[in-house]
Amino acid sequence: MFLHLGADTVIPLRNVIAIFDLKIINSAITNQYINNIKASNKIIDISDNNAKSFIITNENIYFSAISSHTLKKRAGYIPVADEE
Repeated sequence: MFLHLGADTVIPLRNVIAIFDLKIINSAITNQYINNIKASNKIIDISDNNAKSFIITNENIYFSAISSHTLKKRAGYIPVADEE
């Protein structure tokens, strides 16, 4: 299965680690994590500077203009490793 992130970007659902609302970036730990990832050029911004969510994958972090709630609904059920 695949997850459509917007802006003609589709990723394999199996690569998705987490989907977060961008509002939590105000957390010091989250902010530090995002800055560390930015330094390694692993952020892909497909939101046209209108990001509402960010998606952590095996390789990159995507900023999307689609809300985390909508992305989670699109993803459906994402199994936890212990449940497989």
